[in-house]
Amino acid sequence: MTTRRRAWLAGAAAAVAGAVALSGCSFNGVESIPLPGGADLGSNPKTVKIEFANVLDLVPQSAVKVNDVSVGRVDKIDLAGGAARTGGQSGWHAVVTVKIRGDVKLPDNAVATIGQTSLLGEKFVQIEPPRDQAPAGELASGDLIPLNRTIQGTEIEEVLSAMSLLLNGGGLEQVSTISHELQAAMRGREPTIRSVLERVNTFAGTLDRNRAAIIRALDSIDRLTGKLSAERKTIQDTIDETGPAISVLNRNRADLTKMLVALDKLSRTTTYVINQSKADLLANLQDLDKILRNLNKAGADLPKSLESLITFPFPATFGNTIEGDYGNVRLTLELDFESIAQNLLGGTDLEGLLGSGREMRNMLQVPNVTLPDTPLGVLPEMPGDTGTGPGGPGGSGSGPGGLLPGLPGLLPGAPGATTPAPTKAPSGTKKGGTP
Repeated sequence: MTTRRRAWLAGAAAAVAGAVALSGCSFNGVESIPLPGGADLGSNPKTVKIEFANVLDLVPQSAVKVNDVSVGRVDKIDLAGGAARTGGQSGWHAVVTVKIRGDVKLPDNAVATIGQTSLLGEKFVQIEPPRDQAPAGELASGDLIPLNRTIQGTEIEEVLSAMSLLLNGGGLEQVSTISHELQAAMRGREPTIRSVLERVNTFAGTLDRNRAAIIRALDSIDRLTGKLSAERKTIQDTIDETGPAISVLNRNRADLTKMLVALDKLSRTTTYVINQSKADLLANLQDLDKILRNLNKAGADLPKSLESLITFPFPATFGNTIEGDYGNVRLTLELDFESIAQNLLGGTDLEGLLGSGREMRNMLQVPNVTLPDTPLGVLPEMPGDTGTGPGGPGGSGSGPGGLLPGLPGLLPGAPGATTPAPTKAPSGTKKGGTP
């Protein structure tokens, strides 16, 4: 052995002895020695505990990364379980104690993941802010990231196992059979299938364009369902109380059927009558329309005329006459046919049918009346009459117009007629008026 080799072995032994001396009684094997090239923890690192359901092959001294940058290392891995602890969960799981730099800022609700550097690379712990909620607080030394905020990555062993299950006894052969059968089914039907796919595309596009309306309809249905659920007791009571009514309807089903049949016959008869009398009904309605139009043209004159008709031939103010007083009345009767027709039918659609007064007179036939030989009101001759002419001397006469003897003259002012002396008007009346 050369002198140089002996010197190198002596230096190495001295270095190992110094490392052992410096570590003292805390030396726990090679895993307690920091790996070369690891993260610099600084002078005041933070210690954080993380719960994992399975740490796989994670070992102490593994890297702890934030945004793919090493900021700490795994200090130790413990097995926990049994009763639930404050801030943790019950059951068997791993508790990983990590140390990270003191200047690294992480939220208090951070999540942790066990990742892998490559397909066959080493494991590491990734700490990052949550993705489904806003960051809150700050992760401090002594904090715990519980089991519900930790996940583990997919292992290559799991991928190979799933692939082996698929290839060995899996559904790969069935996939080939399904593909072959689909090709056989679609062969020769490509235009039809293409048309169906285009219709499905149009349908999907229509649904997408009306997405807001569909969402509103679903929300309305949801609110309706909620109201129906809230009124479940009322609906149940209503259904229970409807049972007797349905029983009554069931018992009277025959009568109800007869009533509906009779109602159907009545409906057919009514329809037949309306169809047969349609022309007459329309004509009556047209005539009624003409009457109503003329009444509308009369306006306020018709109510006034009806008001005067009640007190005809006196005016409406005739009721104000005091009993015992005088009421001077002046009546003018105009019996001209043309004027009467003009007053009754003037201003209406029947005005054109009036014609002239002569035509209306020709429309009226004079009744054939035969007068008796002796005029009415003339007394026959009596024997012994000596007067001549009506009103002869002595109040009697002979011939037509003669009066009976002893009867005074009936006509005032005639010869032999006597005029009664004026009597004094009774008190309370006025002379010269018509009571």
